[in-house]
Amino acid sequence: MDVLINHLGNVQFEAVARGHRVTCDQPIENGGSDTGMTPPEFMLTSLGTCAGYYAAQYLKVRSIPFESLQVHVEAAKATAPARLAKFHIGVDIPGLAPQHQAGVLRAVKNCLIHNTLLNTPSIDLAVNPGSEAHIEAA
Repeated sequence: MDVLINHLGNVQFEAVARGHRVTCDQPIENGGSDTGMTPPEFMLTSLGTCAGYYAAQYLKVRSIPFESLQVHVEAAKATAPARLAKFHIGVDIPGLAPQHQAGVLRAVKNCLIHNTLLNTPSIDLAVNPGSEAHIEAA
């Protein structure tokens, strides 16, 4: 997997992956233009959409309707060092039969992003003076 991040000016960035583009910015009170989500919001988005994908796959395989599936992700901030310290993922599936709740929970626990956060990855950083900066995450 590979994502390229381009600085657009001020505190605004564009992330490009497989031809898809999203803007990352800061709220006006943080000096931004509020044209996109912040990095922590992208992280919550990644966690929530991954959880939603795994829940949807569980339901799809069992022919259970999932058109009203919603995922809500919250995080609490911590300091020293600054980070997101606690996440809560709520998966809402209206009308889900009780016998499938544990199955959906098991499916969501297999989410790639969830497991990445639970099993701290190594992160290699590099600052390159040339025109092509490259950051490797392992």
